[in-house]
Amino acid sequence: MSYAGPGFEPPQPPRSSVRRALAVALAVLVLGGGGWFVWGAVADDGGGGKGDALSSGDYEPLSPIGTPGISVPSGSESESAAPLAGKVVVVDPGHNPGNFKHTAEINRKVDIGTNSKECDTTGTATNSGYTEAEFTLDVARRLRTVLEQQGATVKFTQDGDLAFGPCVDERARIGNAARADAVVSIHADGSSAGNRGFHVILPGAVHEGDADTRPIVASSKVLGEDVKDGFVRETGSAPSNYIGDGTGLDTRTDLGGLNLSTVPKVFIECGNMRDSADAALLTSGTWREKAAQGISEGIVSFLRGS
Repeated sequence: MSYAGPGFEPPQPPRSSVRRALAVALAVLVLGGGGWFVWGAVADDGGGGKGDALSSGDYEPLSPIGTPGISVPSGSESESAAPLAGKVVVVDPGHNPGNFKHTAEINRKVDIGTNSKECDTTGTATNSGYTEAEFTLDVARRLRTVLEQQGATVKFTQDGDLAFGPCVDERARIGNAARADAVVSIHADGSSAGNRGFHVILPGAVHEGDADTRPIVASSKVLGEDVKDGFVRETGSAPSNYIGDGTGLDTRTDLGGLNLSTVPKVFIECGNMRDSADAALLTSGTWREKAAQGISEGIVSFLRGS
């Protein structure tokens, strides 16, 4: 549309002609257009404030019949608001705060496909006594909050509500039974002082006994890479300097929680509790929130790309 200047006023037809023309136009539109558009009547003072009738020549498209005045969000808007709607994520907080009270139970052997291993372990702790089991539950709960805000259905393998465990084979079964779109098992390492950084553990190809990871190796690798990238962005932590050759990724075939999984799954070791510098991060609530955000970012990236 061209603009002729502030003093320009185009010649106006007589008001009665405008009204007759609009009446005819309205009748044609209602009969021929199915009621989808309506023309505004001409205001006597030519005003156009909020709530006033539209000026001549303007029109408003109406909502489809049956939903007057309701704005339906587009698909992209809905996805943006809840990118994980319809997705199931299983979060596996490693170990259990009560495991140390049930050594006989957690030491019994369970089948992991390739061999037998202990049901579970107590996990590690910082030099000041902050346990891995406390850490994993805290990060897992923060992660659940973030994921649910994005529309995901989140299931836990344990939420501090069990006396011990569950055993590693049961943890895998929980993810399988949920038909999870992604499973992340949260841990912290207990290596030597000076060993720093995080790493994500991926399932290797296993086909033995009840274990067959071949269908999930590729998808789990993508999940692991996405979680690694999100974790770096949010926490600023460097990949492990003692596992994974600086990649932040490690592939294993000796973990029952991975061997028995039939859905995409990874472990993340968020840092080394036995190193004082890493321990300072792991014991910080602010840092744990960043860790949860980073893991969530990775899960969102994986699920939106799958």
